[in-house]
Amino acid sequence: QVQFVESGGGLVQPGGSLRLHCSASESLSSIYVMAWYRQGSGKQREYIASITSFGITDYADSVKGRFTIYRDSAKNAIDLQMDSLTPEDTAVYYCNARSGIRKGSRPTESWGQGTQVTVSS
Repeated sequence: QVQFVESGGGLVQPGGSLRLHCSASESLSSIYVMAWYRQGSGKQREYIASITSFGITDYADSVKGRFTIYRDSAKNAIDLQMDSLTPEDTAVYYCNARSGIRKGSRPTESWGQGTQVTVSS
């Protein structure tokens, strides 16, 4: 039911940073887990990070230590701070609700349009 709109993507050089933003059509206060996913060209969509309503976070190994997920004070948006970007991070980034924080948890079908991140020199 809830809809998501991603923004903040763009072109950045390797080693640079971007902060992605995800706004929801309604308050996220009742959503237990929000997550970020990405899909590179010709690749499957992959999970990268999640955060619970209590602020507990989880990260895929590919982004751990470089990306940080945040839930804003109004609890109607989440951000993804991306540092030390590499060309392998090039993808369309999506946010979505997630069924849990454990491995195997699934997103809802409420996918937004995503925001393009391109890392290139």
